Amino acid sequence: MQVVRRKSDEVPLPLTNCYARFRRQCGAIPILREDSESPPEYLLQAIWQHQRLLREQLKTCDGRKIQVLHPGFRSVEGGPDFRGAVIQFSDGTARTGDVEVDIRASGWRAHGHDRNPAFQNVILHVIWDTERESGERPLLPMREAIDAPLGELSLWLGSEAAQTLPESLRGKCSAPLRELDETRLRELLHQAAQVRLQSKAAQFEARAKQAGWEQALWEGLFRALGYKHNIWPMQRLGELRPRWISQNGDPLGVQARLFGISGLLPTELPQSKGGPDHYFRRVWDQWWRERDEFSDCVLPNTMWRFHGLRPANHPQRRLALASSWSVNGALMSKLEGWSIRELPKAELLELLHEALQVEPDEFWSCHYTFRSPRLKKALPLLGGTRVTDLAINVILPWLWIRAGQGKNDALKKRIEQRYFDWPSAEDNSLLRLARQRLLGGASRKVLRGAAAQQGLVQIVRDFCERSNALCDNCEFPKLVREFRSI
Repeated sequence: MQVVRRKSDEVPLPLTNCYARFRRQCGAIPILREDSESPPEYLLQAIWQHQRLLREQLKTCDGRKIQVLHPGFRSVEGGPDFRGAVIQFSDGTARTGDVEVDIRASGWRAHGHDRNPAFQNVILHVIWDTERESGERPLLPMREAIDAPLGELSLWLGSEAAQTLPESLRGKCSAPLRELDETRLRELLHQAAQVRLQSKAAQFEARAKQAGWEQALWEGLFRALGYKHNIWPMQRLGELRPRWISQNGDPLGVQARLFGISGLLPTELPQSKGGPDHYFRRVWDQWWRERDEFSDCVLPNTMWRFHGLRPANHPQRRLALASSWSVNGALMSKLEGWSIRELPKAELLELLHEALQVEPDEFWSCHYTFRSPRLKKALPLLGGTRVTDLAINVILPWLWIRAGQGKNDALKKRIEQRYFDWPSAEDNSLLRLARQRLLGGASRKVLRGAAAQQGLVQIVRDFCERSNALCDNCEFPKLVREFRSI
């Protein structure tokens, strides 16, 4: 029988069958040795998340004892590796903050964390081995604190247990939520989703009182096109719409103003006279003639975030879509027409997609950005995934509250039913963590429909984000038990 030798105690770690050997041979799991220079960072992150450490023996490089009350939650969107950790240093008060995991202490500066505002809330820097590195944040070396040899931990990393949230990190509401049958759980999620619908609708109502219903809708659409990375600059462009919208329906003029005001128009003129550069020069020439008129509202380029963006979600392409909506002039009437039609549930998304779709753009249907290469196949400016986000977060709440203001109860009821009938949105990191933490790792099938997803997000906003990772003083577990007895 083949074995993997562990240097620390020379006890053989058996490869018990052919499949176990296959995993090793194909590299599905790394087999590490204690005498290797250092393990990979993703293994250190898994060790930290699951606390595969001698937890009562943890000390910082300067000798302070620490107690990890909660390791925090993995972040997959940039910034520190773990958010919301709860750490107690020596006999001091427990502190809540972020944790960064690096192989070496020097990684803090080498990776630019010292210059990145996103890392200001880091309270502990976890590294592999003891180092002398000056800095404000405590260093915790792992090497002498892991609870098993590296070879064993590398095998564990390939197990299902290492890929899921540990039971100990689940919320206190996880147990009572699991006691609800599927029907009652769905009912609770839908009640939370209705609160979310009302909250979003109230924001549109408040804005409409100041700027009118149409302007409130445009601002909501722009905000949604910013996705989660660029909400605020996109919303600002929506607020500025009365200034940049063209009265003569000139598509190029609208695009030029939007790109210029956004600060996303490259400043260097192209050298060639054809291809993509020809379009860019036309946009630049249009903006050059008008930029003084809009100089007081040009956004700084630093407002925009590009890290972690899918190419299709780049704000330049989103602005191309928004400009097409704006020059068309019929978007609002299309949405109103869609809302009053009798539609089968299965066709809701398809027909809204049809109403929101724009004509192919000569340049933007084939490019992600000004400087990206031409796509092999033209892509629509609006995909089905984004239609669902627009429907749930903007269009349905706006139509619902407007119908209510118009005393059209039948239309309001129809729109609300569409909200609860809408198919599921694309999965994301917030939903995945919420399912693991609140629903015990339940599959996506538990959240059938966008409304159930919205309800789960509302619970996170109302309770999880108002407490800490330890669920201190959270009332939701008690409320769930009360709901079960009703």
